[in-house]
Amino acid sequence: MTVELTRPVSRRTLGTETLLVLGLSLGQSAVYATVSIIAKLTAEGPLSKQTASLNTSQSARPYLDLTYQLLGICFALLPVLLAVHLLARDPGDPARTLGVDRRRPGSDLARGAGLAALIGLPGLALFWAAAQLGVNATLVPAALPDLWWAVPVLLLAAVQNAVLEEVIVVGYLVTRLRQLQWRLAAVIAASALLRGSYHLYQGFGAFVGNAVMGVIFSLFYLRTRRVAPLIVAHTLLDVVAFVGYSLLPKEWFSWL
Repeated sequence: MTVELTRPVSRRTLGTETLLVLGLSLGQSAVYATVSIIAKLTAEGPLSKQTASLNTSQSARPYLDLTYQLLGICFALLPVLLAVHLLARDPGDPARTLGVDRRRPGSDLARGAGLAALIGLPGLALFWAAAQLGVNATLVPAALPDLWWAVPVLLLAAVQNAVLEEVIVVGYLVTRLRQLQWRLAAVIAASALLRGSYHLYQGFGAFVGNAVMGVIFSLFYLRTRRVAPLIVAHTLLDVVAFVGYSLLPKEWFSWL
């Protein structure tokens, strides 16, 4: 005789689960980013004269720095594994639910490249406008030392950011909010505002730009049920930002 150990998950349990996943990942980042922008606004000097640095060195000792970088990348992906594990309780394959399976590799790559172009070019214009208006901090996308492992780490960081954000903020969050019977507009707004909020440490232009990106990505996922193209697009955008800043003359980025 077999005993059935599973039972339907209540809406309350799903809601609590969603808050916990966000609290362990990008919801936590949103809180810290909010505190960061408040600190910048209440500090001496305008926001435009302050700096927001990404991919910073963690140690003056090169191989210890590399170890910290790789550990940070690996541990940052644990919430993704948690989200996939929790989605596995639902009927069906979680990889198919998220749209990260291998059914359409060519289409995923092509759509991802198209989304990167759609987001990237207007995004540059928005960053330039935000810089002129003084509503962004000066952004330093890569502040690693000039060592052999810097570019590979930046590439891995770009992939990690893309996987973390698109799986959690789009695939997982949109799926759970729809299961919680949120209205479609509220689902899109929640995903977009979350994406914008954890970029607030960069300034208000970054908040607006990433919130718009969040709307586009949420609509894309709702239409296609594919997160893979979003991961491709996000990876390409971050690779251009991180590696481009690391390798190209810094004066090219003086407007950031």
